[in-house]
Amino acid sequence: MAKLVVALNQSLDGYVDHEPFAPDAVLFRHWVEFVRGLTGSLYGRRMYEVMRYWDEDHPEWTPDLRDFAAAWRSQPKWVVSRSLKSVGPNATLVADDLEAAIRGLKAELTGEIQVGGPELAQSLTDLGLVDEYRLYLHPVVLGGGKPFFAAARPPLRLVASDLITDQVIRLTYISA
Repeated sequence: MAKLVVALNQSLDGYVDHEPFAPDAVLFRHWVEFVRGLTGSLYGRRMYEVMRYWDEDHPEWTPDLRDFAAAWRSQPKWVVSRSLKSVGPNATLVADDLEAAIRGLKAELTGEIQVGGPELAQSLTDLGLVDEYRLYLHPVVLGGGKPFFAAARPPLRLVASDLITDQVIRLTYISA
């Protein structure tokens, strides 16, 4: 059975707008390896549209950026949207019955499926489908933006804490 994992960079005050605290080289390499190990990724429309950046090569990319793009392109993606009519390469549109579709994915696959985006993560949390939350805590205060938890935080139990870089700690939680 596959496990749904929400893994997002977060400010000290709980926001996930990563642009003010883009990953350094060490953290970016961590994300490359994380994505490489996934069974697939699950996105809402907005996050998927942002991630489509990785579908096209860019001449200015470093080797690490190319590695991330290759890892992202190679894995299956499921896109939850009622407004999209089609999705890009290696992606499947999930337009109806989110709960049944995701329960089906979890039952038929093994490994980890990343949930991209706080709003989709909240919908899946409300349905009791998220297995693990990984908060990559950065020493930045944003004062606003998109919160990691789009609604009330579910009851959680800390199961691990890992220093990823000299600036970023990963806190891993499961439902309590």
